[in-house]
Amino acid sequence: MHSLTPGYRVPAIQRGLSPLETLLTKVNAGAGGAVMASAMVETPPIWAFGVVALNAALLNVTAGHRSIARWAAVGVRHWHERRATPRLGTSAGETRTWTLYPYHGTMQDPYDRAGFHAAFSRALTYIGNQTRSAGIQLHVTHHAQADADATTHDQTISVHIPRNLISRPERVLNTIERELAALGALRPHTPEPVPAVSDRAGDWVALEDGRYAATARITGWPATTDDDLMANLLLDQDRPLKDRQIKNRSLSVLYRPLPVAQARRSARWTTAAGEAFTTDKVKKDENAMSSGTMHDALVHGATLVDIDAYLTVWGESPEDVTQARWKAQLDADERRLRLDWLIGQQHRAHVMTTAHGAPTRKGAIL
Repeated sequence: MHSLTPGYRVPAIQRGLSPLETLLTKVNAGAGGAVMASAMVETPPIWAFGVVALNAALLNVTAGHRSIARWAAVGVRHWHERRATPRLGTSAGETRTWTLYPYHGTMQDPYDRAGFHAAFSRALTYIGNQTRSAGIQLHVTHHAQADADATTHDQTISVHIPRNLISRPERVLNTIERELAALGALRPHTPEPVPAVSDRAGDWVALEDGRYAATARITGWPATTDDDLMANLLLDQDRPLKDRQIKNRSLSVLYRPLPVAQARRSARWTTAAGEAFTTDKVKKDENAMSSGTMHDALVHGATLVDIDAYLTVWGESPEDVTQARWKAQLDADERRLRLDWLIGQQHRAHVMTTAHGAPTRKGAIL
């Protein structure tokens, strides 16, 4: 597995555009190419260049972590959903969920941990190569409650295959189940229903079970984490027991592996775009290094993986969850993570750190 994190990335993959936005981006790119090609025959009207440039700015120019069009969509969604509580849109298909606990000592030993990640990467590569286009999703959730005495930790892993993507999805699910069973104790799991939202504000939600939650999307990853990010961010294993703070956090990662052919095309266009549009010499060298690493990984059989990650903090009151959010932000800054707290979308964002986030439609949360 080679993540799309380093270097320049294609916007449709970088920000997780919805299918409609991806189509509009491709149509606009084709229109721009046609305008440029027509200039060799006859000079097109100046407004044609203006239309293409305006569409490109709306779809791809980022204001913060989102494009201008996405900020407008967030505003409209926030206005609409303060008057109703819609369900998070999901796609139909086959979904299977398990609880997975790695064998004892796997995550503490650096060699066993590296072997675990290598086996997990092979499973993602197999998933990506089962279709001609990306669609199968693997969703992992981790829940941890740490205090001065002990840490309670559990995790689930789900695989979702959209309807009509594969003729026999059970064949893929059974193969993935056998591969995951080699990583640790794997047991079938039926997720509990998602608690309904009883109250909400711009930066937290109150659930019907009495808890308060605030969710952030992880939009930036450090260059290296030594494979211990989860252990430190969730379990506080880098601090002595006496110095540990009370935490109640959930972390989820949604993997969308690309088929090898699509991954190679994405790598080729990513490299070309980085060379063509980057003027900063240092940034260009950085992109070249990451492109070389990506090329080596693809040569050795890896694939590109589109990753979405979310972090939820829990509390017993709005004040508790606000304080927990501040502590999580400090921990993220310490580990060079960038968090987007999804202001105005908290009532649907907390679903992403449950097993129900597996069949989430791409672009459901902006």
